[in-house]
Amino acid sequence: MRGSRLPPRAAAHPEEARVNGLDDPAKKDIAMQLVSSAENSTLDWKAQYGYIEDIGDGRGYTGGIIGFCSGTGDMLGLVELYTRRAPDNALARFLPALRAVDGSDSHEGLDPGYVPAWQEAARDEAFRRAQDDERDRVYFDPAVARGKADGLGVLGQFAYYDALVMHGGGDDGASFGAIRERALRQAEPPARGGAETAFLDAFLDARVWAMRQEEAHEDTSRVDTAQRVFLRAGNLDLDPPLDWKVYGDSYHIG
Repeated sequence: MRGSRLPPRAAAHPEEARVNGLDDPAKKDIAMQLVSSAENSTLDWKAQYGYIEDIGDGRGYTGGIIGFCSGTGDMLGLVELYTRRAPDNALARFLPALRAVDGSDSHEGLDPGYVPAWQEAARDEAFRRAQDDERDRVYFDPAVARGKADGLGVLGQFAYYDALVMHGGGDDGASFGAIRERALRQAEPPARGGAETAFLDAFLDARVWAMRQEEAHEDTSRVDTAQRVFLRAGNLDLDPPLDWKVYGDSYHIG
């Protein structure tokens, strides 16, 4: 996760403007590919379970399919879940160090063995399943639930998901919640009678503003030449074919 701290669990909302959404399996796979294009410069998101490095963004190690970070709490939560399910695993011995470095970019207690241990764990189906489950619990499910509650279609739910992945759901001014509140000051979502396109435009404007508050996120192409492209084309359901660019690289889903 590129953002700050963990979001709260999202409660189900009784109002859902659409039965189908980003949680449709085919749409969910598209969402994973879109995020992977930005996080890992590839559409092959299933090859990213063993990915781990410090990308120099002040959040320590970034790893796995969604960019879990040692400095923002979600990597700790992932390893705790994995250890509950498979106590004798390669990462369990690093839990005290992960707790100690949470909230910082420190590697203390993690180097030099943490990276190879992560890569070893990634060969374990239980670890891959834990990554999937934490991604859904912390990011995907709350984003889809909030998007449906706001009356948004697949593209809007994805915009929420991508924002949660990068900014987290904490209480700082650049968190997902703050981005959504900034958008609400400019437009009403469909669930409140607003136009979906106008609200998504406001949300993406707020997202770009939040990204520019931090040097590590100053390249806004994952919005400008990806999500905004789909919005301008009126593709509110993210129906293929999809063509977009992130960080200058071009991608296609047919």
